Amino acid sequence: MLYKFLTSNRNELIRRCRTNVAKRHQTVGIPSAVDRGLPLFLQQLTDSLRREQITVAKDTSPPESTPERSEIGKAAALRGAEMLRLGFSVNHVVHEYGDVCQSVTDMAVEQKVPIAADQFRTLNRCLDDAIADAVSAYERANQTLIDDQGGNARAQLRTYAVEHRRLVDIALESFSA
Repeated sequence: MLYKFLTSNRNELIRRCRTNVAKRHQTVGIPSAVDRGLPLFLQQLTDSLRREQITVAKDTSPPESTPERSEIGKAAALRGAEMLRLGFSVNHVVHEYGDVCQSVTDMAVEQKVPIAADQFRTLNRCLDDAIADAVSAYERANQTLIDDQGGNARAQLRTYAVEHRRLVDIALESFSA
């Protein structure tokens, strides 16, 4: 069961993800930023796998929209916006979730833990949902930031234009005199 594997190896998975992030970015603050989003995602992923395993055991098909899917999406959206505020690129947002997949699969291979196709499909679906929602929120927040900066720049230009006109009027009046 993948959810049991995730639960028992949670700390090592977090450590591996931090290591992967540190390899890509030589900045001291990045691992602590990872620590804020990764544990929550791992817990949500574990919960999704556990619920789907129970659903499979009851021989029913999982519903298309489940509470954990929306929770993963909400948390990922908050994470995407947070990553923008922290100054990370959208590339980092995507790779952070990719690190989870890489760490899980590497560790499963090392420990010779088989991952069933349906469990791997759930892992990929959760990662896809999280990446999509995180990137969408990142881009929305980035567009809002750009729009705000553009509005500020236009206001500054209007102020400069008014001041420039005033100074030109003073210069023309002085020249006339």
